[in-house]
Amino acid sequence: MNAITRQTATVRTAADVDATQWRTDDERWDAVTHRDRDADGAFFYAVKTTGVFCRPSCASRQPHRENVAFFTDAAAARAAGFRDCKRCQPGGLPRELEIVARACAALDADPQQRLTLAQLSDAVHVSPFHLQRLFKRVVGVSPRQYQAAQRGAALRDALQGGADVTRATLDAGFGSPSRMYDSAPAELGMAPSAYRRKGAGLTVRYASAPNSLGFVLVAATDKGICKIGFGDDPAPLIDQLRGEFANAELREDAGRLAPFIAQIDAYLRGTRQHFDLPLDIASTAFKQRVWDALRRIPYGETRSYSQIAEAVGSPRAVRAVASACATNPVALVVPCHRVVQKGGALAGYRWGLPRKAALLENEAQHAGGVSGGDANRAETDSRSHNSQLDHAA
Repeated sequence: MNAITRQTATVRTAADVDATQWRTDDERWDAVTHRDRDADGAFFYAVKTTGVFCRPSCASRQPHRENVAFFTDAAAARAAGFRDCKRCQPGGLPRELEIVARACAALDADPQQRLTLAQLSDAVHVSPFHLQRLFKRVVGVSPRQYQAAQRGAALRDALQGGADVTRATLDAGFGSPSRMYDSAPAELGMAPSAYRRKGAGLTVRYASAPNSLGFVLVAATDKGICKIGFGDDPAPLIDQLRGEFANAELREDAGRLAPFIAQIDAYLRGTRQHFDLPLDIASTAFKQRVWDALRRIPYGETRSYSQIAEAVGSPRAVRAVASACATNPVALVVPCHRVVQKGGALAGYRWGLPRKAALLENEAQHAGGVSGGDANRAETDSRSHNSQLDHAA
């Protein structure tokens, strides 16, 4: 079962959420009155006058506070004599997730088959319009984008298994090589033949340098930056790069990448607030939407995971947003450090929470502090630096 299917086919439990956000009954009641979906799985509330217990997000009529009791799990609510709400189904999958789970199962059954929205809606017995909206809200992408992601995954598996490009194309259900070559770069990040060779034939230049966060590693293909990462020592960063581009030609090239490292240093000093770097990164359609939303967060500000999910039109896809942040390959340029928990607490960060805290503190101190002259010079320098990727040997 793939990650998206697991997301739709799994009920949120206390293990899936940070229950410490709702430790007191007042905090829990506030979540109930706001029908906070983020609290689902952290606790349940029961209504003494009806004998029913519900999820915090239940859409049923809200009870009076004096009639409500809270429980950490469904079993405790049942042991106290309460029964499951038929509307939100706290002990099982809500109807919405059941529908989407069935749709995902139908799409997963045969990745080579191209189901139309009408065919898929017939399979799950809901209207095409309702299914399209429901699927996108729960999964974060449309059924068509989901099928494309499944074909991309099948293509990757076939190429990694050593199949030739033509056979892998047909087995993945692309129908024709031309259709595959149109969509594969977005899924693979490179030509299928290069992916099959695990980067063989590519040249990836890299450089590392110390800074206020430890060490930064910057890597680039001839098309643009493909990696920006932080660590306490450059050696593990280089080893990770070698693993990602196992058969590519890696060249340490501090001179060529110095202008880009200079941009990062200026950013960490607070004299630059924006990056203008050419990028060469692979993404799915959903990840690209998330990363674009992250780049629109103003310098010095933060957003919650749920706010980003809403910004990309998929308010239920909070976990998918977190996954997109965690797999961001270019730190700072795609500012995933600006995403925090709903209450403002720091969540996970690929390069370590202390670095995330330092970045946010640095931005808060320097927000609005870059003069117009500095910004203009920075943009001029950036355009000059970008041209180096086009003209370097």
